Amino acid sequence: MNHLVFLTPNTQEPFTTSDVIATFAGIQHHTVTRLIQQHEADFKEFGSLRFEIEVRKRKVGATTAKHYQLNEEQATLLMTYLKNTAQVRAFKKELVRQFYAMRTELYKVQMAKASRRPVRVSMTDAIQALPDSPHKAMKYGQYTDLAYKLALGRTARQLRKDRGADKRATASDYMTAEEISLVAEVENKIGVLIGIGMSYQQIKAGLTRNLNA
Repeated sequence: MNHLVFLTPNTQEPFTTSDVIATFAGIQHHTVTRLIQQHEADFKEFGSLRFEIEVRKRKVGATTAKHYQLNEEQATLLMTYLKNTAQVRAFKKELVRQFYAMRTELYKVQMAKASRRPVRVSMTDAIQALPDSPHKAMKYGQYTDLAYKLALGRTARQLRKDRGADKRATASDYMTAEEISLVAEVENKIGVLIGIGMSYQQIKAGLTRNLNA
C-alpha cells in the first residue's frame, strides 16, 4: 500500500494531505479542497489548518493550487464529508492503520533522540578534550559526517538534500527512529575511540572494517 501518512519533519504530528485523500478516495482534488474551505472553521477546531501553495507555470502566466496538510482529527473529520463508497471505506481503514503506525513511529523517534543525546554529548566532550590545534573546530563536523556516513551511507548534508530539508535543518528531524539509533551507535564508538587516543584516520579505518566484516 502507498504511504498515506507522513512524519516530516518528525518534530510535528503525523499528517496526510488533500492530494493523498483525493487520489486514494477516488475523487477530484478540487472537491476535497472545496470541502475543507466550506468547513474551514470546523477543521480549525482540531488544530491549525496548514497548507502549501503550488505554482503551476503555463504558456501565459501561472496558476496556483492549495495543498492542505491534515492531522489525524482533521482527516477523520474530512472522511465524514465524503460519500461512503467501497473505495472510500477501504481508504478510511488504511488511513486509520497508517496514522496508528506513524504515531508509534513518532514515539520511537522521541525515545531514540532522548537516548542519543548523552551519546552525542559524550562524543563532543571527547573531541573537546583533544589537544588544541588550528583544525580542532573542524573535527566536530568531521566526526559527525563520519558517523552519518558509516551508519547511513550519507553525510548529514546529503541526507537533508535527499529528503528535501532546508540546508540548516537538523538532520535527525528527517530521520526514522532506526536511523537515529544507528547513528547514535556509531557516535558512541567514535567517542570511545577518541578517548583512547586514536586518530581520525585510525577510527575511520577501524570502524569501516568492523561494519563491513
